[in-house]
Amino acid sequence: MPNEIDLLLVERIGGLAGFGVAGSRIRCRGQLAFNSLPDTDQRLVEALFKGHGKSKPSAQRDTFSYRISCARKFGAKTVEVPEAALPATIIACVKDELI
Repeated sequence: MPNEIDLLLVERIGGLAGFGVAGSRIRCRGQLAFNSLPDTDQRLVEALFKGHGKSKPSAQRDTFSYRISCARKFGAKTVEVPEAALPATIIACVKDELI
């Protein structure tokens, strides 16, 4: 079965400064082609999307979470995961911008 994911949209949220929450003046986001990821990272992302949409939050305070969305053949899907659950290739695509 061919992969249904083409593009990943990634947004960093939370942390001490509250990135990405309502009223925040900083937006942290990026995107990357799913096929550009190494095979191991592709399998990890597929496993995240097969989960229940939100993984267990980090036990550490003021840490980042990442909201990952993808357009799929049968509709969009979004998951939210702690930073520790993501490979560096996905984290690296996120850039900060003032709004």
